[in-house]
Amino acid sequence: MMETRRTSRATVLFILIALAAALACATPALAETAVLRNGQRLQITGYERDGELTHLHIVGGRVALRAEEIVSIEPEEYSPLRAAEAPATTPFEQLIRAAARKHGVDEELISSVITAESAFNPRAISRKLARGLMQLMPATSSQFAVSDAFDPAQNVDAGTRYLKLLLEKYGQDLTLALAAYNAGPDRIAQYGGVPPFSETRAYVRRVLKEYSQRKKK
Repeated sequence: MMETRRTSRATVLFILIALAAALACATPALAETAVLRNGQRLQITGYERDGELTHLHIVGGRVALRAEEIVSIEPEEYSPLRAAEAPATTPFEQLIRAAARKHGVDEELISSVITAESAFNPRAISRKLARGLMQLMPATSSQFAVSDAFDPAQNVDAGTRYLKLLLEKYGQDLTLALAAYNAGPDRIAQYGGVPPFSETRAYVRRVLKEYSQRKKK
């Protein structure tokens, strides 16, 4: 009788351990939040340090920031940015609105691109040396006579002009315009549409999702 009770308890314990393990496996890994000195919070899937730079992994690519621009890296469960805590206004709202009106591009689209490109960090630098809020490549900065890509006003104006150019080039096809913004028009021509790069496809989905959410507000 004593042996049966011991066996029963061992069986129950084994089942509880198995259930706990199953639940742990079923729970998705938590992302992290990079808290930036400018007050922004950037959802990241990982990060790595390389000398004075920290490479933050985001959906659709990476963003390189100087170490002093990052206040902390926090687990998602520690301090999530809830909707109720979200800023009432968009950073650089006046600059974005001015560029939108000047060039005839939806300001919510501009904000959505900035969200995906730099999370509103005007000092962001990518591994490909894209710079600023709208992550202008050196060639793009030169094309639109940008003297300082880290200057928010110049960056947003040039980025918006480039976005408008792409929208016109692809007949207002937003998906193609965004893919070209990320991968370049040459890649669109090469593949006859959105290139099969996971980074570009994830980028397009992310911007479209952000844009859709902003339009619902």
